[in-house]
Amino acid sequence: MSEEEAQRYGGGTGGGGVGALSVDLLGQVLDRVLERRDRKACRLVSRAFARAEAAHRRVLRVLRREPLPRLLRAFPALERLDLSACASLDDASLAAALAGADLGTVRQVCLARASGVGWRGLEALVAACPRLEAVDLSHCVGAGDREAAALATASGLRELNLEKCLGVTDMGLAKVAVGCPRLENLSFKWCREISDIGVDLLVKKCRELRSLNISYLKVSNESLRSISTLEKLEELAMVACSCIDDEGLELLSRGSNSLQSVDVSRCDHVTSQGLASLIDGHSFLQKLYAADSLHEIGQHFLSKLVTLKATLTVLRLDGFEVSCSLLSAIGEGCTNLVEIGLSKCNGVTDEGISSLVACCSYLRTIDLTCCNLVTNNSLDSIADNCKLLECLRLESCSSINEKGLERIASCCPNLKEIDLTDCGVNDEALHHLAKCSELLILKLGLSSSISDKGLGFISSKCGKLIELDLYRCSSITDDGLAALANGCKKIKLLNLCYCNKITDSGLSHLGALEELTNLELRCLVRITGIGISSVVIGCKSLVELDLKRCYSVDDSGLWALARYALNLRQLTISYCQVTGLGLCHLLSSLRCLQDVKMVHLSWVSIEGFEMALRAACGRLKKLKILSGLKTVLSPDLLQLLQACGCRIRWVNKPLVYKDAI
Repeated sequence: MSEEEAQRYGGGTGGGGVGALSVDLLGQVLDRVLERRDRKACRLVSRAFARAEAAHRRVLRVLRREPLPRLLRAFPALERLDLSACASLDDASLAAALAGADLGTVRQVCLARASGVGWRGLEALVAACPRLEAVDLSHCVGAGDREAAALATASGLRELNLEKCLGVTDMGLAKVAVGCPRLENLSFKWCREISDIGVDLLVKKCRELRSLNISYLKVSNESLRSISTLEKLEELAMVACSCIDDEGLELLSRGSNSLQSVDVSRCDHVTSQGLASLIDGHSFLQKLYAADSLHEIGQHFLSKLVTLKATLTVLRLDGFEVSCSLLSAIGEGCTNLVEIGLSKCNGVTDEGISSLVACCSYLRTIDLTCCNLVTNNSLDSIADNCKLLECLRLESCSSINEKGLERIASCCPNLKEIDLTDCGVNDEALHHLAKCSELLILKLGLSSSISDKGLGFISSKCGKLIELDLYRCSSITDDGLAALANGCKKIKLLNLCYCNKITDSGLSHLGALEELTNLELRCLVRITGIGISSVVIGCKSLVELDLKRCYSVDDSGLWALARYALNLRQLTISYCQVTGLGLCHLLSSLRCLQDVKMVHLSWVSIEGFEMALRAACGRLKKLKILSGLKTVLSPDLLQLLQACGCRIRWVNKPLVYKDAI
């Protein structure tokens, strides 16, 4: 760029162009630039824009620990900090990055799956962020009471996620309860060491709680007795709490009437009688999730459900035994529903669906997964009555076809998601669905009748598509991918598993999908390292890649990944024909890689595995590998991996080569 151009765009020191505008004004301009690439372009073309972003940036997501200290100092106005994907982050590196940084504006920090961070790092975080209000420590399986105690010193904390922090007990929860009395949202799902005692103390100390998740805990009805005293509680999730029964729901119903959302899915001892008593005590209930908890719906429950006519918007009854009369009663009694879940419900028929939707014109999400008695007549009824429909799930509804989908496409212009997995749809169906220009998610797995022609219809009209599932759509070829890459530039998730006609030529087109983050290529036996190179050179945002049973992918593919896939976090290369040298180079080069599945790498020696895993120590969080290697890999390596927070899944699978069909 010349000096004159730099002056014009604000890159120089002169007073003209962008450089003449105030930092506040430029910050407001950047706030309206939504695309990340466009924001980057602004920074590159003008130092004034770069300064404005530094002063106004509120959110930062860091992928590697090395630049973390510099980034924290570069953006003094941060409010949200996401370190969940920051590979190899540990206490020492986090404390060092926080030292000297001005984080007085930071309110939210995400450390989900940051298994290397312990109580020392959390203490440093709380000390550096005096206005901290929300912390996500979910899936840090090694976190326990000391980590909870460190977080408890953040007295202003309002939101805390401890999901799957398996070491947290009643003691740790007590620390949090005493130290953070202003908590409003708390999840300790899967923290199975927490008992009724811990829940009772929490309730006594944290009276501001509005959302609580105790799913998968071994707590009893006594916990619900305590929870019922929370006057401000609006959301309660207790999925798969096997010790809770109707008596507990009765206790809950006697408490405050503030509950708006309750999830009792997979609670084996809950019956329709218990749900009826729950509804009786909470007349403002808006969302009720009861999936896979009841086999039949009693008349008493149904009569109580109707009393929620003015408020109920979401009802999930997946796995129930239903009838036409039941669906009709729900439709007449719950006219404000926006979401209904009937996945895997026995007894769902066209007549029942027609009766349901006739009175529920506000429905936006309808889940009919595995309701195999549903035909085009149901789709006609939905199309006629649910003009606001946005999400329709029809997986394994094998009796529907292109005629029913034509009605949906014509009458539901706001459709954003449709699941047609295993429905046997064809190209004509896609021709009709192409009318849905707002479509974001399209799932077509197990549709062998779909060809490049159908994919062309979608590509020409559905430019907003971000997720496409073509699992086992065996008629798709390279030409279909060419059309897709030309018309659907915004795709982020793409599943091409077992599309066995695809070759390197097809993958070369995918390089144009610059926003692609997740790509599944399992069992594409005709692709090689050349095709992988084409993808990763163009798809800089790729974070997950599945190459399982891509038998022709060798070291050349790994070298391409090592050079270009710098943001890759999850990789599956099981059964690929790679060597120890290629594996070692890959694992030593990808600084963001955290999850690797590498079963049956027959060309890799014991020494190759040893060197490769040592190269990745400190970064890997999950590893899937053959159990036979457990006795031959050095014990100190395995101890080192586990000490760094890596969970190893040992599998015992025979070496069987499968065809692509």
